[in-house]
Parts: sequence; structure tokens; C-alpha cells
Amino acid sequence: MLVLMPQVAGAQYKQKEKVDPGGSNKVVDRTDRTVDLTGRAALENQGSQTGTRSEGSQGSQTSSPSDGSQGGQTGILNSGSLVGNIGTSGEETLVLTLEDALKIALSENVSVKVADKEVERAQYARKGTYASLFPQIDGSASYQRTIKKQVMYMDFDMGSLSGMAEGGEEQTGAALEMLNNPVTRASGQGSGNGRTAGGGIEVGRWNTFSTGVSASLPLVNAQLWKSLEVAGQDVELAVEKARSSRLAMVTQVKQAFYGVLLAKEALKVYQEVYDNALESFTQTERRFNVQKASELDYNRAKATVQNAIPQVYESANQVALALWQLKAILGMDLDTEIDVAGELPDWAGEMFYDIHSHDDVSLDDNTTMRQLAIQAEELANAVKLQQYASLPSLALSFNYSINAMTNDFNFSEYRWSPYSFVGLSLQVPIFAGGRRYHAVKQAQVQRDELQMQLRDTERQLKIAVGQYLSQMETKMKSYQAAQVAEETARKAYDIAAKSYQVGRSTITDLNSAQLALTQAQLAVSQAIYEFVLAKANLEETLGYDFTE
Repeated sequence: MLVLMPQVAGAQYKQKEKVDPGGSNKVVDRTDRTVDLTGRAALENQGSQTGTRSEGSQGSQTSSPSDGSQGGQTGILNSGSLVGNIGTSGEETLVLTLEDALKIALSENVSVKVADKEVERAQYARKGTYASLFPQIDGSASYQRTIKKQVMYMDFDMGSLSGMAEGGEEQTGAALEMLNNPVTRASGQGSGNGRTAGGGIEVGRWNTFSTGVSASLPLVNAQLWKSLEVAGQDVELAVEKARSSRLAMVTQVKQAFYGVLLAKEALKVYQEVYDNALESFTQTERRFNVQKASELDYNRAKATVQNAIPQVYESANQVALALWQLKAILGMDLDTEIDVAGELPDWAGEMFYDIHSHDDVSLDDNTTMRQLAIQAEELANAVKLQQYASLPSLALSFNYSINAMTNDFNFSEYRWSPYSFVGLSLQVPIFAGGRRYHAVKQAQVQRDELQMQLRDTERQLKIAVGQYLSQMETKMKSYQAAQVAEETARKAYDIAAKSYQVGRSTITDLNSAQLALTQAQLAVSQAIYEFVLAKANLEETLGYDFTE
């Protein structure tokens, strides 16, 4: 029976030189040696055919069975390399340290860019608020066409006009002249002398042109001054939110970076499992061919090899997925070939320091607490802002305008009349139906709500810090125990392997020792990974920048 092994297109896992995770960018060409998961010459090009030993003929020579017989060609390793390079073979790969990845994310991550834009928006809003302190100058121009003129009625006592003192005749004549003046006469309207049928006088002209400029300047406005302070706090809040986005992004990058290292460690472990299983199968097949191993041991060894293959495939796929996730967080093109520098055990050195140095935890740099503190100040100013709405305000105003009134459109003969004034405007709020009072009460309730939220958030953050510290301490202990377990399991496996070679132990004992070794190796990597994750979360909670 032939067992055909599929081949992972495109990538052979590389064994690179160990690189310090704090090192610089490196570009490597993926042409270094690969881990040969099929590199047992005794099992390549399996041309020999093994037969099944029949009952009672254990000392007889093995026969060459026909196709389909129980002991046909193994066919395990005729498919080339089991796992290829993680990435495209032959292309240059950008090797990133953690610091390099953080720098790329700070410049390319979308969340960081959006946060920076929000800061810019808040700064423009503050500048717009400060503009209220400057004079507001506006220009205007208007044209009016009269549809129906106003009518003016005048009660003249002609007898009293004639009985006036000296100069009365001139005043009477002036009044009569006004009544007959063309300015007061309606062009085609009413009677010819500008009077209406009811005795009224139409005044004005058909066309009115007006243009001018006005300016105002607040002199005393307590509410405006307080709003300027609130606008400045809005900018501070936007800056702190941008800092929060950076801290969260740093944690995400660290998680993705450590995830790649963990996936690569798992791949190395399962490759070792496969290599060991392959070596055991080689020995078992040789012994089986010379009738020193049972068919049961032969099939168990072969099944062990087959069972190790999916684990290698799955771990290789996890490495590729972890790299894609890292590229997505960094904002890089997903087609760019990248790799991470160093190995997960390189970070084990961070596990040995005094955990209790964080017993006296300070949340002064925590971004959530900072945002709530700024919001509390804003609400306190909002209360004062509503209270200041009841205070008087004083403003300076200026106006200059010119206008012309005519019955035609002969602009060159228009007589423009200027008009201007300067004044002070005092506004004293007296009664608004309780609107200002309730606005103050609403702001006070919001302030009290935020104070309660601030205390609860501080309590929750202290709990989170305690959890992270406890988790870090637990993983330190787990790492030390896992190291001892790994050393013991490796010795046990070496003993079991040698015992199996001389026939003093079974394939089952060897598989059990391999399983214990695999579990111990994964436990070491998992302890380191969970420790650095907890440390990254602790640093985010305490508000540490990635350079600290």
C-alpha cells in the first residue's frame, strides 16, 4: 500500500542563526539550509519490498509481495521536503526586531494616524474658539424695490399756521411746498401731486440701494472666557486619546510578535517529533526486515510517523498566519515577506526580576485615568460655564453704511447718504424660565457621575495590575518547573531510545517518552509566551511607552 504525502507549496522552514531581538533590521536571502524532514537515506526511494511474516515461518526469508499485499512499499518519504519555507523561496525577506516593528507601526498603523488627525481637529477647534476674542467684521449690501409706498397723513390747521408769529408765512409756505414736492409725489400713483384719495401723502422712492460694514468686539463676557479654557482641555483630551491608541497599538504589536515566536517554537518541536518518529521507524523497519521486530511494532512506528505529519503542517500554517497578522497590525503590504528576529527563549531573561517592585503601583500614567481626570476638569468648567450664563456681558459695536433712494437706474446721478455709529451694548440676563438653572444642575449631575466612574475605574485597574503581576509570578514558577521537566523528559527519551535500539523496550515506551518530552518543550515556550504577554499588558496599564 502506497502512502502519498502532500507537499506544502512554497516554503521550507529555515534554521537561522540566533539573532538578538534587540538587534537591527536584517535582510536575508532564504537560501540557507532547511530542516530535512525526510532526510533519512534509509527511507528514501523505498525500492525494497517487505513481506508479511506468516505464522510458523519466523525464520524464513522475507518474500516480495505483490501490489496490495500487507507489507508493500512504505512510500512515506518519496514526496520531498515535508514543509517548505514560510514565505516565497528565493525572495528577500525583511527580518524585524521588536523595536523595528514598533517603529513601523507608529508610522504606518491606521489607528495611530486617525488619532493624530483627531488631535489636529481639536487644535483647529480651539483656534476657532479663540477667534471669538477678535473683532467680528462683516460687510453687507442690499437692494429694495418698493411695491407699495407708505402713506403719511398730516393734520394741518391752516388757521393756526396763518396766526403764527413773525416768520409764520415762510413756515406755511414751506409746508405747502413739501406737499407739492416731487419727492413726496407718487409717480403714476394716486393723484398728480402725490396725495391719495384719502388725503394721505405717499413717501419714499421706488429703488433703495444700501451698503456698509459692521464690527463688534466682546469686552466683558465671562462665559466666552470659560469656553476658551474648555477648548484647551478638549485638545488635551484628544492628545491623551492619541497616546492611548499608541499604547494599545504597542501591546497589539508585542502580542503579534510574540505569537510568531511561539508558533515558530511549536514548529521546531513538532519537527523534532517528526524526526524522532522517522528515526524510530527506520530502526523498526530494519529490525522488521531481519525478523527481529514484530509487525505490530512496525505498524505502530509507521503510524507514529504519519500522526506527526499533520502536526508539522498545522504548526507551519500557524507561523504563516501569525506573520500575516503581524503585517496587518503594522500596516504593511501582506505580500511583503517578513520574519522576526530571535527566538522565544531569548526573552526568558526578562522573567528574572523582582516582581514585588510593582507592589506600590501608581496609576498616574494610566491613559484611562488621565482621560477621566481631564473629563472631570471639563465637567467642572462646564458647571461654571452654565453659571456664567447669568452674568452680564458688554460688547462694543460699530456700523458704517451708505444708501441711495431713486426712482430710476441712473447710477451716476445717485446721491449717497452716509450713516455711521459707535456704541456699547450691555446685556443683562434676567429671566429665562429656569433654563439656566436646570443647565447648571445637569452639569453638576454629570460631574458627580464622572467622579463615581473615576473611583470605580481606579479600583478595576488596580485589580488588573494585581492579576498581571500574579500571572507573571505564576509563569516564572511554571517556567522553572517546565525547564526541569524538559531536562528530565529528554533524559528519559534518550534512555528509551537507546533501550529500544537494543530491544529492551517497546515502541510504546518510546512514544510515551516522546509525548512527555513534547509536552515539556511546549510548556516551556508557553510559560515564556504568557509571561511576556502579561508583562506587555501590565506596561500598557501602567502607561509605559515602548521605549521605557
